[in-house]
Amino acid sequence: MTKKAVVLYSGGLDSATCLAIAKAEGFVPYALSFSYGQRHSVELEKARRFAPRLGAEQHMVIDVDMRRIGGSALTSETAVPKDGVEDGVIPVTYVPARNTVFLSFALGWAEVLGAFDIFIGVNALDYSGYPDCRPDYIAAFEAMANLATRAAVQGEGRYLIHTPLIDLTKGEIIRRGLSLGIDYALTHSCYDPDPEGIACGRCDSCRLRLKGFAEAGVEDPVAYAVRGEV
Repeated sequence: MTKKAVVLYSGGLDSATCLAIAKAEGFVPYALSFSYGQRHSVELEKARRFAPRLGAEQHMVIDVDMRRIGGSALTSETAVPKDGVEDGVIPVTYVPARNTVFLSFALGWAEVLGAFDIFIGVNALDYSGYPDCRPDYIAAFEAMANLATRAAVQGEGRYLIHTPLIDLTKGEIIRRGLSLGIDYALTHSCYDPDPEGIACGRCDSCRLRLKGFAEAGVEDPVAYAVRGEV
C-alpha cells in the first residue's frame, strides 16, 4: 500500500534528490516549495517546472515573505560571501528559522493529507553550518510534531521526519541521485545568480555543489559564470 509524503522541495540539488528518494521508497510525494523573497528565485522557477518530472503527485508553492524580517543575505541586499565560509561561523546566508517555518507548513499540509511522513533534504556533512540542518534539531521538531497535531494526539499515527541525505557527502548525494535517474540540469543551487539565472560559481552553495560533482567524478550540467575553487 502506497503512503503519501510531503517533501520540502526548493528546486535545488539536495531537495530534488530527496524527492526522488521518497518516490523510490514507495511514497506518493507531495512537493512543497516556498516563495520567501529569496534572491535566487530561479530555483523556484526550476521547482515549478520540474516537480512533475521528478515524480511529484502535486506541487504547492506557498508565499511567505521573509524579507519582512530580514537577517539574511538571501532575503536582503547584504552581499553573498564569495570567498568561502569560515569554519565554525554561521554565515550570513543563514535565513532565521527558515526550516522551522517550512517544516511547520509541511506538517500542516501532511495533517490535512492524512500523511505522517515528511522528507527534508538537510545535510550535516557538506553544508554551511546552519543550525536547522542538524540531527538534534530534526529530532526536536519531530517530537514537537507529535505533541502539536490533532492526528498524532488522537492516535491516528506518528509523524516521521525523514532526512535521507543527512549523513551523506555531496558527492554521495549526487551519485545517489544519478542512480535514481535525476537530471541535475533540472536543479539550481547558486545563492547569487546573474539576471539570466546563471550560477556565480563562487558562493558557498556553488562551491559545495562543484565539490560534490568533482567527488562523484561527473560533470555538473549547469552553467556557471566562473567555476570557482572547490
